[in-house]
Amino acid sequence: MRALIRSGLVAALLCGVAAAQEFQAPHVVLSTVDWGAAAKSVKDGGATPDKVFEALNQAVETRFPGIGKSSVPVLLPMDVAAYRKDLDAGAADAKTSTKYFGDFTPSKFFLPGPAGYDVTFWIDPKNGGFKFRWPKPIEIELTGAAYIYDLPDPNHKEVFPPPKELADKFPGMQRVLSENHVRYAFERFGVPYVVDIQCYDRPPSRKYLSCREADPVAVRFLNQLQTTGGTPQTIAEPKSDLSRPETQSGDFTFYPPGDLIPDSGWKKMPGRQDYTVYARFRFPIANAPAYVKSQSFNPWGDCYRSGHTGRIGRKDASYACKVNDRPLVFNEGAAVNWTYPWRDNFCELRDFLVGQCPGGYGHQGEDIRPAYCVMEDAEADRCLPYRHSVAAVHDGLIWRTPGNLAAYIVWNTANEHVRVRYLHMNPKMMDADGVVSGRIVKEGEIIGKVADWGDFENGTSYHLHFNIQVFTRIGWVWVNPYITLVASYEHLIGARGREIEPGDPPPQIPNKLPIILHPEPVSESSASAEKPTPPPKPVHHHKRHPRHHHRHKRHSD
Repeated sequence: MRALIRSGLVAALLCGVAAAQEFQAPHVVLSTVDWGAAAKSVKDGGATPDKVFEALNQAVETRFPGIGKSSVPVLLPMDVAAYRKDLDAGAADAKTSTKYFGDFTPSKFFLPGPAGYDVTFWIDPKNGGFKFRWPKPIEIELTGAAYIYDLPDPNHKEVFPPPKELADKFPGMQRVLSENHVRYAFERFGVPYVVDIQCYDRPPSRKYLSCREADPVAVRFLNQLQTTGGTPQTIAEPKSDLSRPETQSGDFTFYPPGDLIPDSGWKKMPGRQDYTVYARFRFPIANAPAYVKSQSFNPWGDCYRSGHTGRIGRKDASYACKVNDRPLVFNEGAAVNWTYPWRDNFCELRDFLVGQCPGGYGHQGEDIRPAYCVMEDAEADRCLPYRHSVAAVHDGLIWRTPGNLAAYIVWNTANEHVRVRYLHMNPKMMDADGVVSGRIVKEGEIIGKVADWGDFENGTSYHLHFNIQVFTRIGWVWVNPYITLVASYEHLIGARGREIEPGDPPPQIPNKLPIILHPEPVSESSASAEKPTPPPKPVHHHKRHPRHHHRHKRHSD
């Protein structure tokens, strides 16, 4: 096993005796890189590691800019010797041809840095000679890490031995099915690497990529990996910023992490009590106030397949979810949706795999409401979209294919190796604004508008869904962003929130009314005089209640 330096031991000991409401730093494990062995894996690598990688970076930099920033040896499915030979010979297509990557094509996403590197490649299964039912190109993720996040159990996963050809080539490799990805986790040169592909553990279909189909793609990818770059350096222990404003907020209150709306978890299980601040970033909604709120188990929510009593579909009708009988009203503008306190919904009832939820299933992230609801008229039951801005939470690199529903921002620093996901913005607007793979964004930069895009416009409620993933021994996994969002929000408003402790009475909900664009009804006589044929009502005013199923399709680049 690799030599590992366990970080945050003091913090871990303190956490064991700390009060529950104290924020905690993530535990990480540092990699001890054997740069000598890495240099020997390079053809003509007889010189010192510094010299070997300096020459290697200089050559490969033309195809993978910044490769020398990686603090670990970069493995890529690339015929480096053939590429360097063509480059030295002045071949015209050396800097553009994909012939050096076999059946794989580099994407526009490559992020090297102090925490290691992240990269994705594409393969067209038809051109690769595979016999798949899945008809679309497949994206393969690869990460090599200077440090991993050491998460506590539970971490629901299935582990299987890899094919023998890989087991012999990569001693200690694990094949893991987790959170709808097949992952090949292995160690080389003292560094953890993970190759993974999003797939479903189901029979092959044209509607999704099965893990049975993803496996041979991963095997071919792994067999082509070669050492291609990186720079020998000392990996420093990451530092976490847990500072909080000294001023107490007059109104910001929040329930503890893991305290879901009663019985709204998977099989009525509770959430996960996680006080970890996984990263220091700005809040994703551009302006305060904003509210972390359940969409499915609050007014106008559809109870997410758990059944309900009463009427859904008529403005202000009373109903309740069968899981808890909590009184609800069919009106998205209800005050409880747009006021404090916040409430965790990371492990709320969904059928998405989430290793860090007690039941192994959950919501994967947090739903966030912006400051207020705007309605078309007094008869509307839902909020109009595009009234509030969404900001980049950190300097980083966008990961998203045009047309996709999800947008990731990924960053790679000495202190954090994190990626966050935004959902329910309008994909057409994101395309027009260039929110696509390869774009560099700065913290606070506006990247979109809060919307109601599920699988289509009006397909969900007016909110932003926000996730965090960190890199672990088995690759990128979902973690609860709740306390990280609390910390970021406190810095946005410049004041510390108050946690609602067990036994505290629930805060009173103020009567916060929505903004009505057309509050006055138009008389029939004046309307007919101006327009003999009334126009149809705006699309956002419809009474049909969408399914809040949040299918959360992954991006494709």
